[in-house]
Amino acid sequence: MAATASPAAGGMDGEPRTSPKSVKFLFGGLAGMGATVFVQPLDLVKNRMQLSGEGAKTREYKTSFHALTSILKAEGLRGIYTGLSAGLLRQATYTTTRLGIYTVLFERLTGADGTPPGFLLKALIGMTAGATGAFVGTPAEVALIRMTADGRLPADQRRGYKNVFNALIRITQEEGVPTLWRGCIPTMARGGVVNAAQLASYSQSKQFLLDSGYFSDNILCHFCASMISGLVTTAASMPVDIAKTRIQNMRMIDGKPEYKNGLDVLFKVVRYEGFFSLWKGFTPYYARLGPHTVLTFIFLEQMNKAYKRLFLSG
Repeated sequence: MAATASPAAGGMDGEPRTSPKSVKFLFGGLAGMGATVFVQPLDLVKNRMQLSGEGAKTREYKTSFHALTSILKAEGLRGIYTGLSAGLLRQATYTTTRLGIYTVLFERLTGADGTPPGFLLKALIGMTAGATGAFVGTPAEVALIRMTADGRLPADQRRGYKNVFNALIRITQEEGVPTLWRGCIPTMARGGVVNAAQLASYSQSKQFLLDSGYFSDNILCHFCASMISGLVTTAASMPVDIAKTRIQNMRMIDGKPEYKNGLDVLFKVVRYEGFFSLWKGFTPYYARLGPHTVLTFIFLEQMNKAYKRLFLSG
């Protein structure tokens, strides 16, 4: 196998042997899917918290812990994994597309002498990749929101999707293809905000920690910078995220949608539920962000090692 490897894979001209771009994109998506298996319950709790108290109703859940225990009590252990198939498809579409777009743009904008793009250009690349990936992943996102929200509804009002593919087919048949991209604008906005905020806040946090004199450039520093970055990213993206969640879960009432657009969601949330309700589900969102990132990199590293051992060694 190794003897017939293409020059792109390395070896012929003395350059380091590396895996093809297609394999890197594939591994990126698979790593994200693997991490999702572990953090799906936090995603479900976050979505339920964001829908709790909708339309000036009494809040169903007081805290994220209350939401988790209530779901476990009412729906069982399987209940907290509702929507897992949609979460996996979201990672397969969103993560793979984002990684692919980012890699292509980064390489094209790298100087002929190998000089990487500047900070602002990297932020723009990240926002573009995030928004594009979010657009591609919106159908899976719509299915995920609806599947995770179903358990909070009375039995006669539940949509009852069996899995993500059943959800996509039924949404297309019952509501039309455009509904698959309902809420794509706030979804893309969140994708852009998350990528830009992560890039900017991680760089600044890491530099701050190194300048403090208490950290060196090692795993501990990277972990702490990631947690600080996650805090900033969560705070910045939550208002856009709740707008996305409400729009994608809304129903038609007397032939009219519950919300006109993302701004209408934000206005109604602030008016009927209070300003800080824009950050409902903050704890599970933040708790999900860190572990998901760490697990993604762990899975990615293991897959890269396995590929190198099986196809690029010797």
